[in-house]
Amino acid sequence: MKIKKTILIASATALIAGMPAVASDFYSQKTITITVGLGAGGSYDLYSRMLARHMGLHIPGAPNFVVQNRPGAGGMLAYNQASRGPKDGTLITSVSQGLLLQEVIGLAGLEASLGSFNWIGNFTQENNVTVTWHTSSVKTINDAKWREIPLAASGAGSTSAQLAGLYNNLLGTRFKAVMGYESGAQQTLAMERGEMEGRATNTWSSYKASFPDPRSKLNVLVQIGLRREADLPDIPLLSDLVKGDADKEKVARLASESLAVARPFAAPPGVPEDRVVILRLGFEGALADPALIAEAAKLRLDLSPMTGSEVQAIIKNALGTDQQTKDLVAKLFR
Repeated sequence: MKIKKTILIASATALIAGMPAVASDFYSQKTITITVGLGAGGSYDLYSRMLARHMGLHIPGAPNFVVQNRPGAGGMLAYNQASRGPKDGTLITSVSQGLLLQEVIGLAGLEASLGSFNWIGNFTQENNVTVTWHTSSVKTINDAKWREIPLAASGAGSTSAQLAGLYNNLLGTRFKAVMGYESGAQQTLAMERGEMEGRATNTWSSYKASFPDPRSKLNVLVQIGLRREADLPDIPLLSDLVKGDADKEKVARLASESLAVARPFAAPPGVPEDRVVILRLGFEGALADPALIAEAAKLRLDLSPMTGSEVQAIIKNALGTDQQTKDLVAKLFR
């Protein structure tokens, strides 16, 4: 791991040194804004503010960073504002996980394709989990098939709203996503005080950041991802629960691959290529910085990053899904 970090820093330095002076000098005395589509206190907000504290040190000209929360519609409001935002490389946005699946299944609301954005990088590849509070009688995914379970969610374009419906259609559960909570912190608080029975979805590492021993506080019902979390060897993956049904397996695979990009950042369409390169290298440099790594450990935030190019490839692959599978996914998500 240490060797990889050293290579990243060396590569960034070499590439930046070879850029035209106009690109390398652009960020001097500039401010880069990071917009967040959910409220303060949740993991999207925490990752964004941590990035803002470190990324400027890895960009020529050492620009300042500011973070602005723009909650609404499960992250779609901030995304759409970013699509109309400045195209000069002074704006990046934290993109909600659920928006990629929203575009794949053809739901309305996105003003620009995710394929048109310039992906800067992704903090973590991790599973989403659906949970109830430890006092709930619903302790397994099978328990969730016998009565309606109200779960805190954000907006219609959010992963939380989407996955609750997907589980209902694929598995026969009776989740009810109650939308309107602007941040993950608000959703967790609603669950803790009994206002909601659980949370429709959240990343496992976010729960680990919130609770010293999350399994003593939460009943984890199901996880969605490409492999089981090391802490959750006994909790079924969605893909485990649909084995033997070819159509459902296709849906589970697409959803699992799309949601693996858990906390990505992107710049709007139209940003000059040389500035996209600088932003990507700044992100990579920040993620290899021992100071950020130490802060993430202190905040209990997972780091399993992807480069901007890797994220761009995943977005392209998901959007290139054949129409038959897209139609099937759309049917099951609604």
